[in-house]
Amino acid sequence: MNRKAPAAAVVAEARAALAAEPVIAVVRAPRIPDAAALCAALAEGGITWTEFTFTTPEVTTHLAKAARAGHRVGVGTVLTAEQAESGLAAGASFLVTPGLRPEVADAAHAAGVPVVLGALTATEVAQAVDLGAAAVKIFPARAFGPGYFKDLRGPYPDVPLVASGGVNAGNAAEFLAHGALAVCAGTDVVAPEAVAAGDWAEITRRARAFTQACAAR
Repeated sequence: MNRKAPAAAVVAEARAALAAEPVIAVVRAPRIPDAAALCAALAEGGITWTEFTFTTPEVTTHLAKAARAGHRVGVGTVLTAEQAESGLAAGASFLVTPGLRPEVADAAHAAGVPVVLGALTATEVAQAVDLGAAAVKIFPARAFGPGYFKDLRGPYPDVPLVASGGVNAGNAAEFLAHGALAVCAGTDVVAPEAVAAGDWAEITRRARAFTQACAAR
């Protein structure tokens, strides 16, 4: 099958932006009272990448609200081309998958947006690169720890790796120091109970603590 290649400029811009601001907040919550306010709270704490996931009810509604407010939002846990297209239509500016999803990569390339493809093994990292990933998300990162990123850097010194799954303020800096370009912040920052309660001050506090920990690398 002939696949549409990603635009080099799209990939380069995404990689540069991740290098400059290496934290993606991954939101999984049963209720989000105000997605735009959530993104604003995260940004105040230093996190400007926000990923809403398809495991969240009414995810496209939240995406649209945050995107209209001018926040950089993407959609994750994307498994199909249909999900990719609905997320893009709602305003997602990047796509994230938990594993290798060629059809999602195709949808991203066709729309001219970056895609972060999930992988774990060295073989899967190579496949993600072949599919045109702007970055490769190593998931679950907790399974092998920060040292695994240093190992992957051997055969893949130029592949941007993102650590996801089990990353927190206590170990984020270590993942970055061992070769991750960026890290995903989950419940350590966007605690579902704080999101559901609309406790934006708490979200900002958590985001700031996380970004400060990353800066200590």
